[in-house]
Amino acid sequence: MNFVGNPHTMTPALDVDLGPRHQAVVLVVDLVESVRLMQADELGVIKGWQAFLAHVNQSILPAHQGRLVKNLGDGMMVEFDAPRHAAAAALAMHDWIGTCPPVAGGHALQLRAGMHATDVYADQHDIYGAGVNLAARVTTLAGPGQTVVTAEVRDLLDDELDGVFEDLGECWLKHIDQPVRAYRLARAGPAHASTYRDSAAKPPVMQPTIAVMPFSFTHGDAELSVVGDLIADGVIAQISKAEQLRVVSRLSTRALTQRDLTLDDIASRLAADYVLSGSYYAAGHQILMHAELAHASSGRVIWATRRNAALEDLFSVRSETVDEFATGISAAILSSELALVSTSPIPTLSSYSLMLGGISLMHRSARADFARSREVLEHLVDRHQRHPLPRAWLAKWYVLCATRGLSTAPRDDATRALDQTRRALDNDPANALALAMEGFVYCHLIKDFDKAAVRLDEAVTHNPNEPLAWLFKGMVHAFEAQGPQAQSASERARALSPLDPLAYYYESLSASMAIANGDYDEAIRLANRSLQRNAIHPSTYRALAMAQALSNRMEEARATVERLMRLDPSYSLTRFKRNYPAADRAPEQFRLLVEALRLAGVKD
Repeated sequence: MNFVGNPHTMTPALDVDLGPRHQAVVLVVDLVESVRLMQADELGVIKGWQAFLAHVNQSILPAHQGRLVKNLGDGMMVEFDAPRHAAAAALAMHDWIGTCPPVAGGHALQLRAGMHATDVYADQHDIYGAGVNLAARVTTLAGPGQTVVTAEVRDLLDDELDGVFEDLGECWLKHIDQPVRAYRLARAGPAHASTYRDSAAKPPVMQPTIAVMPFSFTHGDAELSVVGDLIADGVIAQISKAEQLRVVSRLSTRALTQRDLTLDDIASRLAADYVLSGSYYAAGHQILMHAELAHASSGRVIWATRRNAALEDLFSVRSETVDEFATGISAAILSSELALVSTSPIPTLSSYSLMLGGISLMHRSARADFARSREVLEHLVDRHQRHPLPRAWLAKWYVLCATRGLSTAPRDDATRALDQTRRALDNDPANALALAMEGFVYCHLIKDFDKAAVRLDEAVTHNPNEPLAWLFKGMVHAFEAQGPQAQSASERARALSPLDPLAYYYESLSASMAIANGDYDEAIRLANRSLQRNAIHPSTYRALAMAQALSNRMEEARATVERLMRLDPSYSLTRFKRNYPAADRAPEQFRLLVEALRLAGVKD
């Protein structure tokens, strides 16, 4: 099968109306070893393929909103609007073909599939574009029964909800000039999901957890479709100030939007005791909202309201609508009235849309997207000099730049990050995200643990539900050889944001914290899970090798170091000792880690 055309051999057509380019997810599927199978049982293969094609057309594509573009007898190309529908359809195709009886000779029919999200041109017969060709090339990376997706697709899907992803790293494809980041997609099994919830999402203390879902947009001007996120953000910012409540991260709740999930599904995925959901429609500058708070285990609605508000109110420093929602929620859950703290949402819709875009781009895999997020956030900082949120997120950008190994001057980036957090805190001294970022910079880049501890304690005091504050607080404990406190903080961080886009980063740092606590089995589990999400993060291999060596799994530890050295050939014990921030604070632990790396095969 070959879906890749050669433009030099095609006869040009005049006045062809392709229409405007549009975004699509292109799924290419072909029959594994079709030529050999045809030689063994031509009629059996043809009948099997026809039955498969009929099932795809009659059941799979209607159920997942797909459109068959072409069928070549041993392969097909399908177009989808939504990545999650494409992923579900691919898994359904593999499931169905697996039920087909083998052809002559006992050979099973198997598929391989590739998927890419791209802009395409289309006519009534076909779709066109470089991305279409790339989808076909990506298919060659898949083995029998496998689906491989590009980073453009992976970034639009959710681990656990849409499947399990294994990072294949950067792969070279025929006739493609640059390597392509690819991931293998598989169905998430019950054991995989339950292990994740039990280990990471279970709250470490007995506090009720609330998940605030972005409100769904039912009708009105399409430009106001982001108001649902704005409402949810305002409510989260208010009620997260209450120490008696735990609030799930906005990044995690947003991952569950636009999905057909029940209350039980949402509560289970987010380990939530209560779920706030709602809808709204816009009529001019008036927004009519309906909200309800449900008790997850019983399904009972314990609070509900309808409110009509002016759009300007939702952008005010102290929104009456947000205050009413937060007051009602707190009164329904708590026995006494809780003090509410005002929020400061971005004062214009376009700016808020830019902030959402900047945050989203920051957490994508591609370096170009990461660089673009900095441009967006710097633009917002210039536009809103006194607003703390763009500066806090820009500080996070500098932190990620250093932790991802992209910085050429970590000290300079630390200075820039501190400049942003200090300016943010000048405008809002209680901003937990800015405090958390400043604490991390002091800990990891400046190596001042006393200042780091002060900032992180302030962050969790002002907002006990900020997951990054707990994650960085755990790292300070780990560097200080305070193992139980470190592991407890890491568990709380992951519980607060169980579906975070940076889950691999949370798990990588949590592995190091488990090592500090002597829990080597848990460290190995977390490191392996992190590598499944991101296979090219060197520090995760380092933590995995340490845990394996310290638990006397020397053969595995040496194999891990070999993988580390392929990623970073210049890595050495000298570099580890030079960069380790706490050699003087916890010398015994430092010597233990150095010896673990030495036994695992890291050279001086």
